[in-house]
Amino acid sequence: MRSPVTAVNDFVVKFANVNGSGSASANQLFAKAILRMGIPIASRNIFPSNIQGLPTWFEVRVSGEGHLGRRGGVDLMVAMNPQTWDRDLAEIDPGGYLVYDSTRPMPQSRFREDIHVIGVPLTEMCNAAYTDARQRQLFKNIMYVGALSALLQIDPAVVETLLSEQYKGKEKLAKPNQDAFQMGRDWALANLACPLGLTLERADKVGGRIYVDGNSAAGLGAVYGGATVCAWYPITPSTSLAEGFERYAKKFRTDPDGRKRYAIVQAEDELASIGIVIGAAWNGARAFTATSGPGISLMQEFVGLSYFAEIPSVIFDVQRAGPSTGMPTRTQQSDVLAAAYASHGDTKHVVLFPEDPHECFAFGADAFDLADRLQQPVFVLLDLDIGMNDWLCEPFAWDDSRRMDRGKVMTAEELEAGRVFGRYLDADGDGIPYRTYPGTHPDKGAFFTRGTSRDRFAKYTEVGAAYTDNMQRLLQKFETAKSLVPRPVLRRAKEPTRTGVIYYGSSSAAMKEALSALEAEGIHVDALRIRAFPFHGDVDEFVAAHDQVFVVEQNRDAQLRTLLMNECSIAPQQLIPVLHYDGTPITARFIRAAIGDKVLAQILPFAGAAAE
Repeated sequence: MRSPVTAVNDFVVKFANVNGSGSASANQLFAKAILRMGIPIASRNIFPSNIQGLPTWFEVRVSGEGHLGRRGGVDLMVAMNPQTWDRDLAEIDPGGYLVYDSTRPMPQSRFREDIHVIGVPLTEMCNAAYTDARQRQLFKNIMYVGALSALLQIDPAVVETLLSEQYKGKEKLAKPNQDAFQMGRDWALANLACPLGLTLERADKVGGRIYVDGNSAAGLGAVYGGATVCAWYPITPSTSLAEGFERYAKKFRTDPDGRKRYAIVQAEDELASIGIVIGAAWNGARAFTATSGPGISLMQEFVGLSYFAEIPSVIFDVQRAGPSTGMPTRTQQSDVLAAAYASHGDTKHVVLFPEDPHECFAFGADAFDLADRLQQPVFVLLDLDIGMNDWLCEPFAWDDSRRMDRGKVMTAEELEAGRVFGRYLDADGDGIPYRTYPGTHPDKGAFFTRGTSRDRFAKYTEVGAAYTDNMQRLLQKFETAKSLVPRPVLRRAKEPTRTGVIYYGSSSAAMKEALSALEAEGIHVDALRIRAFPFHGDVDEFVAAHDQVFVVEQNRDAQLRTLLMNECSIAPQQLIPVLHYDGTPITARFIRAAIGDKVLAQILPFAGAAAE
C-alpha cells in the first residue's frame, strides 16, 4: 500500500453528498472551525441546478501558506453519496484517505489499493441514537464532522462555540447538535488511529481578514455606491446579489419611522429589469440590475438604448457556464465579449473584473461613479466561483469623506444664466456631454430621450454627418474611460524574462500560486492582472515587452484574447491561450502545467484544454 500522505495545515478535504440531505451546514461548520483555529482555508461549493436528489460536493482547501485558489486533487474524501462513489474515489491523490459510512460492509474490490480507507458506521450510530428519520439524516452529517475533528485534530471547543453561535436563542437545537458531534468524535478516538497523517495545528495566519461571498460584497458595495433602485429577475447565480442589496438597504436605508429610502422591483423578465434601471437612472436615481449570461442576452436592446441615449446603468453579471441554459450552477468567464459589445450596432461598454469579494465591494461602489461620469452602461463581471462561494479576503474599506461623483450635470442656475446646453454636445473635448435631470428647469434642459439618431442638441435627424459625428464622440468618450477605470496590476518576476501572462477575475488566486510554483522550478514569468475594459495603455506596453504572452481564461473561445487582439491590434501568434472551461474553478496545477510544460519544452502552441 502507498505510504499515507502527511501534511500539517496543507491539504484538501472534499465532501461528496446528496443535495437536500442537510449536509451544507455541517460542511460549513467544518470549514469555519478550521478558520477559527487561525488557519486559512478556501472553500468551494459544487452543487446541481435542481433542488434535491442530485450529487453535491464541498471542497475545503487548508493552506497555512494562504493559497486561496483550487489546488487540484484531493487528500481526504468524505464519500457519503453512493451515486458518485467511483468518481469520488478516482479524485483522491495516491496515499490519500477515504472516509465513508461503513454500516454496510463493502467488498475490497470497491476500494483502491493506493489509498487509506477509514470506515465509520454513521448510519448504525444514528439509528441507535435517534428514532426520527430526519434527525438520523441531519445528525449523521454532524457526526462525521465529529469523527473528522478527532482524525485531523480540530479543537472541539471551537466547534462547540460555533454551534452555540449558530443556535443562539435556540438552545434546544444547539444541545442535540453538540451531542451528535461528540458522539462521532468519541467513536473515532476509541476505534481509529487518531490523528491521521493530515493534521491541523493552531496558527495565526487569518488575521483580520473576513470570510464572505462576492454577491453579498457586491450588494453592499451597491449600497455604499449610492444605489437606491434594484430591478432584477431571479437567475442563478446572481439572485443572492439582489437579495444581499435588499438586506443591506433594509439596514442602512430605512428611516427611524420605517420609511424605506430604496426600491427593489422583481420584474417580469430581464428585459423589463434593465428597462426599469434605465428609467430610474434617467430620472436621477442610481440604479442597477443583477443577472447572468442568459439575462445579458435578453437585455441587449435596452443596453443599446442606455449606450446610445447615454443614460447611466450598472449591470452585475455573475457568469455561469453557457451557452443557452448551459450549466447554471457551474462557473465560467464566458460573458466577456457579450458584455464588452452588448447590443446590435457599434457599441463598447465599460467592464470591470473583480478578483475577490474585496474588489466586488470596491468595484460595486465604483461602478456607479463610472456610470454617472461616462453616462453609459457599466458591467461588473463576477462569476459563480466569486459570487456564491465564501472567500477569505481583506476587510472592506471606505472613506467616509467620499462623495458620489455624478459627472457632468447642469444645474437650473446654469441653465437660467444662459449656459449653452446641448445634450450630445462635447463641450470639453473628452466626449462626455452635459446632462440634466428631468424637471431641473421649467423650460430648459432635457425632458425626454430617444434611441434614434439626433444632432448635438438632441434634435432628431438622419443626416449621415450628424450620425457619424455622434458615433465618433462616443468613441472619444470610450478613450476618456481608459483613464478612469481601474488600472491593471503588474507582478514582475524575480529575474528578467521575455515571457508574460495576462489573467483576470477569479483566476487570480490560482494564478498567484502557479506563479510561485513556476518560479520554484526556475521558470520566471511576468504577470499582468487586467481589472477593466477599455484596456489601459499598460496592457499594450506589457505585451510589447514580451516575446510571448499567455492569456489565462475560463472559457472555450479565448474571449479576453479576442478582445485584446481586436482592441490593441496585437498579433495573434503573440498571445497563447490557456483555457479551462469544464465548469469547475481553475486550479494552480492546471495553470502551472499549461505554462510550465510549454516553456520548458520551448513549444508555444495552443495550451487549451476542456478540463483537467
